[in-house]
Amino acid sequence: MSARALGLGPAFRQAAFAPKFARNQIARRTVQTQSLPPSAAEGILNKQRLQRPSSPHFTIYQPQLTWYGSIAHRGTGAGLSVLLYGYALAYLVAPETFSSANVVEIVAGLPDAVKYAGKAVLAAPFAFHSFNGLRHLSWDVGKFLTVKGAYSSGYAVLGATAVTTAALVLM
Repeated sequence: MSARALGLGPAFRQAAFAPKFARNQIARRTVQTQSLPPSAAEGILNKQRLQRPSSPHFTIYQPQLTWYGSIAHRGTGAGLSVLLYGYALAYLVAPETFSSANVVEIVAGLPDAVKYAGKAVLAAPFAFHSFNGLRHLSWDVGKFLTVKGAYSSGYAVLGATAVTTAALVLM
């Protein structure tokens, strides 16, 4: 059986069937190495890292609705969590100060503009995070995964957030 019948290319056939002394001369390379202490090796690695090119940053890309939606979803989730845990810890520390009756009494004494602003500040992130969470769940089941679907669902979330925020503020 020939080398060609085995499907071996011409370069491989030349290297494989060359005389032994020719193969040894072709394949030999010498590489000089030296042993370094760990601190020196780390220094060399850090120098190499400084010379690497940076990855492209957001500033070279055109902003997209999906970016803003993702960032806002994380921000609203973190903000709502901080408020919830902050209130829960405050209630644990001073339950008489943060009881429902005291909170209602304090809010009732505020001017209407402050009440509406406070409702908007709480309602908008809550509505956005809720609707965008539903959008993410729809992605998990395979819906709206195209670019058109991602944008249309993003605009739907923004519209539903606006309507729900207005409804919650005016209640």
